[in-house]
Amino acid sequence: MGDIYTDKLLDHFLHPRNVGEIEDADGVGQIGDSTCGDVVKVWIKVKEDRIVDVRFRVFGCPAVIATCSAMTELAMGKSLDEAAEITDEVVADAVGGLSPDKMHCSNLSAAALYEAIMNYVVGSVERERARSITRDL
Repeated sequence: MGDIYTDKLLDHFLHPRNVGEIEDADGVGQIGDSTCGDVVKVWIKVKEDRIVDVRFRVFGCPAVIATCSAMTELAMGKSLDEAAEITDEVVADAVGGLSPDKMHCSNLSAAALYEAIMNYVVGSVERERARSITRDL
């Protein structure tokens, strides 16, 4: 049996939202392996602990492209804590569900978003530590 794509998934695949990069991103996450297939990279811009912009680039099948597009819509405007709680299931539901053999596709978008958030958080801690050290000198 072939893959069955929902209308929502096809819409996100044919008209992906928020494709691209953010040059001055606050956080960047990448998941996947180019030697075996799907790779997702996500950029986030954060203001007052809210995601004010999110972009992605992907190398992968239609389901990966669609789930990344849906993930950006889910994350936009969310607090970092809310966005970090976007799960594989939430992303899959946003595209009308995925067949079991495509469920891993939603894992990539949610995981790349989480990596971008963690990259931002770690960077923020390091920037604050550097400011603290400078003040103490």
